[in-house]
Amino acid sequence: MRVHITRKSSNKKTGPIPVTTTESSSCPPSCPFINAGCYAKSGPLALHWRKVSSGERGTDWQGLCDFVQSLPDQQLWRHNQAGDLPHLAGLIDYAKLAHLVVANTGKRGFTYTHHTLSAHNVSILSRSNRQGFTVNVSTESLDRADDAMAMGLPAVTVVRNDTPVPERTPAGNLVVVCPAQTREVSCSECGLCSQAKRTCVVAFMAHGNAKRTVNEIVS
Repeated sequence: MRVHITRKSSNKKTGPIPVTTTESSSCPPSCPFINAGCYAKSGPLALHWRKVSSGERGTDWQGLCDFVQSLPDQQLWRHNQAGDLPHLAGLIDYAKLAHLVVANTGKRGFTYTHHTLSAHNVSILSRSNRQGFTVNVSTESLDRADDAMAMGLPAVTVVRNDTPVPERTPAGNLVVVCPAQTREVSCSECGLCSQAKRTCVVAFMAHGNAKRTVNEIVS
């Protein structure tokens, strides 16, 4: 499993924090954007991701964990600007994620996943979030975000960019649009997605070159 480490991101949305990219085989077949709509499959990030996936760039999982363990205490970092959690036929690889969770002790790592919420995956995700490595469940509707929240998991959702975003989900959870999209606040300044125990759903308005496709999918 190849992972590239950017020690200090130059992306204005994330801010100057460490960011990683994991090879595309980590993406689950259940991801609704796997064939169309994925923001990471266009532009400079797509070129970079392909080189990571081919093995031209990056390190192995041990190299990733060694890097994370070396970070200063309380360092905020984002795992996977592209890619997802390693898996075997859609079942999250417990050993690999557990290794990363231990390496993240004392740090503020966070990521997102499109893996299905099977009993196996929910158990692993719940443990990761309890132990300090925040894994947000990525959804495509407020109803699905409610389902994840009801399981005790932090949730994010993609919403259309051409209609008003509801203030509440159907279950009454607060909806907060990503501050990077509403005002010039980076992940390094915000940190909301790193908070596993938050009580709100973070909404991302469709963006990137495939935003029209994303609007259709989330409809």
